[in-house]
Amino acid sequence: MRRLFLMGCLLALPAFSALAKQPYVELEKRFSAEQMRATGLDTLSSEQLQLLNSLLSDEIRVSVEAEVEQARMESAAAATSGDAGASGKSANFIGLNEAPISSRLKGTISGWEPGTVFELENGQQWKVLKGKVTLREPLLEPEIKVVPGFAGRWFLQVVEDMPKARVYRID
Repeated sequence: MRRLFLMGCLLALPAFSALAKQPYVELEKRFSAEQMRATGLDTLSSEQLQLLNSLLSDEIRVSVEAEVEQARMESAAAATSGDAGASGKSANFIGLNEAPISSRLKGTISGWEPGTVFELENGQQWKVLKGKVTLREPLLEPEIKVVPGFAGRWFLQVVEDMPKARVYRID
């Protein structure tokens, strides 16, 4: 599993580097005249538009550089650690760990749909990607499981006999 993670990190580095080297496309080239009017961007002076483009370009560059650095650090950490640490347990990478996560939801739940965010008692936050369910009656702080699926997918199970929500971790 460690090798799979390392390969994924190493394969991702060139993609991040390519993203970092892509030129920023200015707003006035990205949007049509109608879109510029609809968003109010057409009311900006040329200096304001230039400043906005500069700020967005810098923000994207900094974000990509941070992601590249994070990927480098993770691959270096994975390379220096063995398959198991001193405790004998394997590394816990989201999407690669095969163990279900058991916890309780904070608050009341009456259903979910794409975009719903679940906060667990253990501090994790999971957002619904797919699935829509309305419960017959709201549940107060129910016990749940977040179970792994195929290819790194995760599913939130509230009631065992009901459909699960496809979720991804956002914290």
